[in-house]
Amino acid sequence: MGAVCEADAMKIDILTLFPENMNAMLHESILGRAAKKDILEINCVQIRDFTTNRQNQVDDYPYGGGWGCVMMAQPLKACVDSVLEQPKSARTRVVYMSPQGKTFTQQRARELVRDYDHLVLVCGHYEGVDERFIEECVDEEISIGDFVLTGGEIAAMAVTDAVCRLVPGVLSDAACYTGESHWEGLLEYPQYTRPELWEGRTVPEVLRSGNQAEIDRWRRKQMLLRTRDKRPELFERFAPDTEDEKLLAEIARDEKRMKLTEAVDCRLAQESDLDNIMLTIRQARNYLRKNRVDQWQGEYPTEALIRADIAAQRSYVVTYGGRFGASFVLTSEPEECYANLTDGKWRWDGEYCTIHRSAVTAEFRGSGLSDYIFSFAESLAREQGIFCLRVDTHRRNEPMKALLKRCGFTYRGNVLMTDTNGHDPRRQAFEKVLDSDKK
Repeated sequence: MGAVCEADAMKIDILTLFPENMNAMLHESILGRAAKKDILEINCVQIRDFTTNRQNQVDDYPYGGGWGCVMMAQPLKACVDSVLEQPKSARTRVVYMSPQGKTFTQQRARELVRDYDHLVLVCGHYEGVDERFIEECVDEEISIGDFVLTGGEIAAMAVTDAVCRLVPGVLSDAACYTGESHWEGLLEYPQYTRPELWEGRTVPEVLRSGNQAEIDRWRRKQMLLRTRDKRPELFERFAPDTEDEKLLAEIARDEKRMKLTEAVDCRLAQESDLDNIMLTIRQARNYLRKNRVDQWQGEYPTEALIRADIAAQRSYVVTYGGRFGASFVLTSEPEECYANLTDGKWRWDGEYCTIHRSAVTAEFRGSGLSDYIFSFAESLAREQGIFCLRVDTHRRNEPMKALLKRCGFTYRGNVLMTDTNGHDPRRQAFEKVLDSDKK
């Protein structure tokens, strides 16, 4: 046998001097709806109703002197007895909310839901309660933190809420709480809602991508980052699995990359920039080869072509802190291969600028400098009175495609390059219309 039968509802009795205030909070919203469905039963019981004196007195001065008064054992025990079945069920737990108790955790909430279907939460007040009541009636003391409150009501509401939301049926789906902070020792990932842009801050692109696998991966990464940075003591106790280890290694690599904290500038390339441009192209060629992308794996782009770009004043250099960081070409001359677009259609039928031969130095790779290439290209195109940008890249160049999407470009179709010298000529073409009223 061995199986534990689950009760029809979780019952919680809260013994307090302020039942009206407690009821107002605990019978609203999610818990209130669950109570109406008989999934929960929450009762707030007035301790004063169980006194034996005319004044309904529940407290008296402490033996041995001291400040304040102490709650008496008799009304507390009588109140507990009134809510307990006789004999007391093994699945009933009497809990005293006390700063001396063990600190309440998500794990303890899960255990209370698993092991019990009736909780009796006792709220102390004044200077505490008669110790004999704790010895006689209390199964467990719980604290919600290393601080002292004027009474146990706030702590009891916190425990009630944390426990009840784990009861099956209270929330619409188990995923509503299994992905939240502390469920598995990590803090929850950041959440966003509409509008997409607020006070100059935008929702992360990955959350708008529709790619659930990438969204899940981003969220897990954020959980690891947040726990490490906000709650290092939790992170020290967390045991990462193999996938978490990969994400942590990725985080470490990201943090080693340069962070842009100064102004980024753009200017026309000069003959003196030729060596840096060619070095950047070689670095990009090696990066693409390492990632098995058959782009720039022949002679293109040649030094002669780069010289011609500089001479024609269509080559630009991006600098950071006066240091060479990236280069690109912007031209308004129509691209012959773009006229033969397949599997799609261009949306813009007027003049456009094309971005060619863009590359970032290895030093700045991953820093976000590449985004500035497209920002500067937009400004340069506008200066020419042109409101459309086009660019192409290899179908396997995932970092470039992600960058283009992040910068607002839309995939339009496929083109074939003519200067590939035996290498894969297929490219995916992207377009961005710069003004919404011109789309």
